[in-house]
Amino acid sequence: MPAARFPPVGRSAARGGSARVSGMSATADTNDPVLTGRGLVKRFGTTVALAGVDVAIGRTEAVAVMGPSGSGKSTLLHCLAGIMRPDSGEVHLLGQRIDTMGERARSELRRTRFGFVFQFGQLLPELPADENVALPLMLGGVPRAQAVQEARRWFAPLGLDGLTARRPGELSGGQAQRVAIARALAIRPAVIFADEPTGALDQATGHETMRLLVEATKHNGASLVVVTHDPQVAAWCDRILEMRDGKIVGTRYGTAAPGGDPATEAPARGWA
Repeated sequence: MPAARFPPVGRSAARGGSARVSGMSATADTNDPVLTGRGLVKRFGTTVALAGVDVAIGRTEAVAVMGPSGSGKSTLLHCLAGIMRPDSGEVHLLGQRIDTMGERARSELRRTRFGFVFQFGQLLPELPADENVALPLMLGGVPRAQAVQEARRWFAPLGLDGLTARRPGELSGGQAQRVAIARALAIRPAVIFADEPTGALDQATGHETMRLLVEATKHNGASLVVVTHDPQVAAWCDRILEMRDGKIVGTRYGTAAPGGDPATEAPARGWA
């Protein structure tokens, strides 16, 4: 497939520029991590989901988090994304602590600085594809016509030409997931979180979806955090974290060069 021509990186449609939470800088030193978690602990009753996790995500870095069910990988994503608060430890985005924010501020953060791609897309069935992509912009106060125009810029690069008016029920699984990727990218986020983004897709469609997700995220200047059980999905990322019993127990590196296919590349290097 030819290299995609993504929309130029620049000002977002949201509020006339890159959206941000009040008081939060939209930029940081390019050598600093975009997102960090320090000493993260999370318990559910007597179960320890996170046991003092330290993690740092670099600018435009794609990081996969792997591990068996119950290892803490989804809990880590939720804490980093401000969906839940850790019981102890700190989460910082662009140098500012976010885990101590109130629910309203964290909700705004998730709407303006984070993008999300879920296993089943979670598109609104009553809206056409372009309005699904535009929805985060409209929730941020962008007029509908402007938001839809901005949203449609993502359709051709993601192989969605001619599908702007289709509703989710009229899309294939791969097409729906690419619409979800466009929705995550439309706000020009700092970080995109993807939870099992190819879990509902066949292998070939999943590989193409991951290629587009990684390429588009990097082009957009964003970082990517992917939770997955699939080593072939993880191999698309720059770095792979392995979790067991609420701890990061190893790190290795992805095998796919930009535009490549992990299935045809050399095996990934072993755990560090």
